[in-house]
Amino acid sequence: MSKTIELIVKPDGSLMIDAVGFQGADCEKATRFLEQALGRTSNKQKKPEYHRQAQRQQQVGQ
Repeated sequence: MSKTIELIVKPDGSLMIDAVGFQGADCEKATRFLEQALGRTSNKQKKPEYHRQAQRQQQVGQ
C-alpha cells in the first residue's frame, strides 16, 4: 500500500488529517509539518495500525 496524507475539510470548516499506509509513529512524523503549519490541534485519534506496530516493536525488544 502506498503512503498518502489526506487533508479533509469538513462542512463546518474544520480539517482532518489522515495518514494512510503509515505504521507506528511514522504517521505522526509524516503529518507533523501540517499540524505545525495549521496551528492548534483539537483532537488526535490513533488508528489500529499505530498500535500494531508499537506492539511488534515491544515483542522484538523482549
